[in-house]
Amino acid sequence: MKPYFHIPRFRLYLGNSLEVLASLPEESVDMVFADPPYNLSNGGFSVQSGKMVSVNKGKWDVSKGFEEDYKFHLTWLEACRRVLKPGGTIWVSGTYHSIYQCGHALQALNYHMLNDISWFKPNASPNLSCRFFTASHETILWARKDKKAKHTFNYDAMKNGDWAEDSLKKPNLQMRSVWAIGTPKPDEKKFGKHPTQKPVDLLRRIVLAATNKDDVILDPFSGSATTGIAAYLHGRKYIGIDQEEGYHKLAVKRVQEIKAHFGIRSRN
Repeated sequence: MKPYFHIPRFRLYLGNSLEVLASLPEESVDMVFADPPYNLSNGGFSVQSGKMVSVNKGKWDVSKGFEEDYKFHLTWLEACRRVLKPGGTIWVSGTYHSIYQCGHALQALNYHMLNDISWFKPNASPNLSCRFFTASHETILWARKDKKAKHTFNYDAMKNGDWAEDSLKKPNLQMRSVWAIGTPKPDEKKFGKHPTQKPVDLLRRIVLAATNKDDVILDPFSGSATTGIAAYLHGRKYIGIDQEEGYHKLAVKRVQEIKAHFGIRSRN
């Protein structure tokens, strides 16, 4: 399948994730990061930059009912499992609307659960109704394809690295499973934004934790390609898939700016 955009170490495919995944070689990917639809587009409202906004993100985020939503998660997770190497790992991000279905599907497909991460957002939007607790975190599941295989975990980098953006991380102590990382900074959205865009700081940590240089990282719901930005900046190879061309155009602008600004010489 021909990529929508391709430079060495960075590829984007436009189309259905399942179709693109089926075209990739078996056991060719070291890590998957996935931020699948949360199925939240139900006519509700949220707060963004102090303003009331609709939560509707597009047809891709509309729930089709519990059984169909679960079947969707089971199907794409199975497709990712095929392309992962035996020691490869997958990270799945979500809110309570979707993450429990994803967790069940991971276990049903015999992934081996490693951790669940609580990504705490210090600058989370307030709750409009004042009838619930303010949602200030997302859960990220981390699992390995094969229970008997050895996965990559860069323990020393997590323990002793520079994580100044996280107020909970104490210097020279083990990285814990609660991470305090703010939502995307303004300059991460200057070309436009994805409605569920993740901060580069979050993906930087995941990339550095679970991969090594020249490893292949796949994102089946790539959006504005924050996963790809983190991968590219740290010498990994990236494959991103999305069915919305507008988000790919945004992703291309982001990676081209980084390539020009930092003078990174792309490597095969």
